[in-house]
Amino acid sequence: MTTMLERVRAARVREILPQPTPLDPAPVLSARVGRPVLLKREDLTPVFSFKLRGAYNRIATLASAARDAGVIAASAGNHAQGVAYAAGRLGLRCRIVMPRTTPAIKVRAVRRLGAAVDLAGDDYAAAAARCAALAAETGMTPIPAYDDLDVIAGQGTIGLEIVEQAPEGLGTVLVPVGGGGLAAGVGVVLKALRPEVQVIGVQPDDADAMARSLAAGRRVTLPEVGLFADGVAVREVGAHTFPLCRETLDACVTVGVDEICAAIKDGFEDVRSVLEPAGALAIAGLKRLAESDALAPGAAVVIASGANLSFERLRFVAERAELGEHREAVLAVTIPERPGSFLAFCRVVGERSVTEFNYRLASRAEAHVFVGVEVSGRDEARALAAGLAAAGYPTLDLAENDLAKTHVRHMVGGRAAGIADEVLLRVQFPERPGALLQFLEALGTRWNISLFHYRNHGDAFGRVLCGLEVPVGDRPALFARLDTLGFAYGDETANPAGQLFLGAISS
Repeated sequence: MTTMLERVRAARVREILPQPTPLDPAPVLSARVGRPVLLKREDLTPVFSFKLRGAYNRIATLASAARDAGVIAASAGNHAQGVAYAAGRLGLRCRIVMPRTTPAIKVRAVRRLGAAVDLAGDDYAAAAARCAALAAETGMTPIPAYDDLDVIAGQGTIGLEIVEQAPEGLGTVLVPVGGGGLAAGVGVVLKALRPEVQVIGVQPDDADAMARSLAAGRRVTLPEVGLFADGVAVREVGAHTFPLCRETLDACVTVGVDEICAAIKDGFEDVRSVLEPAGALAIAGLKRLAESDALAPGAAVVIASGANLSFERLRFVAERAELGEHREAVLAVTIPERPGSFLAFCRVVGERSVTEFNYRLASRAEAHVFVGVEVSGRDEARALAAGLAAAGYPTLDLAENDLAKTHVRHMVGGRAAGIADEVLLRVQFPERPGALLQFLEALGTRWNISLFHYRNHGDAFGRVLCGLEVPVGDRPALFARLDTLGFAYGDETANPAGQLFLGAISS
């Protein structure tokens, strides 16, 4: 670790970032968690991300022959911009391979920085494979996103700045983790210079390769990863980063999408920065640890790692932030279908504000209501659900039901009579021209589509909820065909939210 610390101290990041990024107080977060909280503002670099540090340090150390050949990298976002910016400053040719699913704003940003862009494949793995082939063909030098000692050293300069900037009473530093380059670099510095400081990695619960690897004592490869926090969506952590993180991280916690959305809101409220999901991870981790009283005594530094957020995602973030804050209870409630029943229901809810009330007549006996209610936190939401049940209203808490939050709340009233043998499917496919047509053509015309709901918020992948009328004996053929498409899918036929609000009405 001493050798790695020396490498960090020798990193040439000051050539590109002459001044440290600010360590700004976060008074709103501080009041919430009961200790001073400071945000390390990596969103204020020229590319709005910490990735510039490692990319520049790696490129600056290249020999003259490698510089003459130019540099190449595979990335869907921040690393691409870091490499392109660094190469431009050093006068090198640069080529970036990006998945075809990359949002246009990121492609344009890389091209504005002077890099040539190749679009290849539907995910990072395909882009990385194309990048490797191009590097072999052209002789250009690949610049890894995280699994390289010079890249790690560049990211580690954030740790040196924190040591210089943070107060003496520093207790915890929280670091977002994808492949582990940032966490490894910062961890090496802090454990060498401030060993008493707790260093915590934070990952999304659907892209938790480092957390699983640390628990297993070896690198674990995930079969798939969630894409909401695309900046940290890696299936396997680095061969260099894993042992460094195992040595220097005190823990690695995971958080959900709603918590990340709430953290983006927290960052905006404190410093008026709109962080990207990966950039807000550490804030979400701070709040999770504070809830369980697991933070070390003293001030906490949170690394705000980036702010390259597609504008289209703001709708989704705003919608889910209240759920992440536990300020809204989302419930499925069954009430009698008779005049005055809504009034009686609202009396049980009491003075709380009803944020959403959706239903459609399903039978003359009862109505299934999708309801949102403002609450002060998780405990009040649970108490509300229990109170409704005690008052004779069967109640289902949908706070952790992603189908309900993503699709059903926008489709209440979708039940219909006369539907036979309906199968409800959740399908995910790349958000690129022709993908929807490809899906429908591959599905064919054998089965009638009885429901179709599609939402996209600027993600790399679009999400579809699809109903098909498929006789029971024909369902193996349906799933066999779906297996050949190459799109991620799941059978949601038995999902209780779908059954209550979207299921066929019995004749």
